[in-house]
Formats: sequence, structure tokens, C-alpha cells
Amino acid sequence: MPNTASAIRRVRRVIKQTAVNRLRKSKYRAAVKKMDDLIKKGEKENIKKNFSSFQSILMKATKSGTINKKTASRKISKISKKISS
Repeated sequence: MPNTASAIRRVRRVIKQTAVNRLRKSKYRAAVKKMDDLIKKGEKENIKKNFSSFQSILMKATKSGTINKKTASRKISKISKKISS
């Protein structure tokens, strides 16, 4: 347990930030799964429509520090490679 007032405030802040990060990470994982499912089904129109939002979600997670920049770049590259083939 925190002993000082500043430590107590810091614990509250960490709890809130953890909740936000979980939400962002959940959105990121859901977006990756959604794109994989669309690719497996072969829905070309939906893939093109959803790819920009997929990139946006990953970049937002990267910007906030939830995921690493290189991880997001790797995921985008992997999905775009699947789309083009």
C-alpha cells in the first residue's frame, strides 16, 4: 500500500491508465482479427474499406504507447502483403 499522498494519487492514475491501455489493446487485437477474417473470406470490397480504419487503430495505439511502433508497422505490412497476394 502507498504511504504518501503522492503515491496514492499515482496509484489512482495508474489504474485509470491501465484501463485505457486495455481498451486500446483490445481494439487493436479485434482489428487484426477482423482483417484476417475478411482476408480468409476473400471479401475484396470490405477489405479495401476497412484497411484504412485498421491502420488508424494501430497508429493510435502506437501514438499512445500502448504498442510498439515496429509492432504496428509489422502488422500493417503483414496484412497488406496478404491483401496484395
